[in-house]
Amino acid sequence: MRPKPVMRRAFAGVVLALALSGTMPPARAQAPAMADQTGLIVIESAHALAETEQRLIKTIEAAGLKVAARIDHKANAESVGLQLPPTVLLLFGNPKAGTVLIEQQRTIGIDLPLKMLIWEADGKVMVAYNDPVYLARRHGIAGTTPVLAQVSQALQRFASAATTK
Repeated sequence: MRPKPVMRRAFAGVVLALALSGTMPPARAQAPAMADQTGLIVIESAHALAETEQRLIKTIEAAGLKVAARIDHKANAESVGLQLPPTVLLLFGNPKAGTVLIEQQRTIGIDLPLKMLIWEADGKVMVAYNDPVYLARRHGIAGTTPVLAQVSQALQRFASAATTK
């Protein structure tokens, strides 16, 4: 049964009144520690965040890939008066490999270039990236292409080089 328009307006009025009075819980309520991580590979680093990031960039560039962007989520949060533990996102890739996948299915372009997230939590440094095989399934790219196998192996190498002693 759908609420009647009067009830929806009344509910909206109550929500607005609570929000304006400051008695509503904050909009940034804590989400569960880990949501559905299907297709996400997470690895703990043996190094500090800065060293993990430097090692990752060095390994990516040594493989002939280009780091297209570095997003410092902590700095972005601080720029608007919020706090966030150190969290850095690196975007990188190889247009030759990415183009082959985008030709098969344009929507995979939303997940390219590749990304690796590095963050600190509870005294640990973590690295996460999307599993390319999962991304291919997500976007309906049939079969395991040689490109997917190469990308998967490269991401594993990059993460390992950045996180192990």
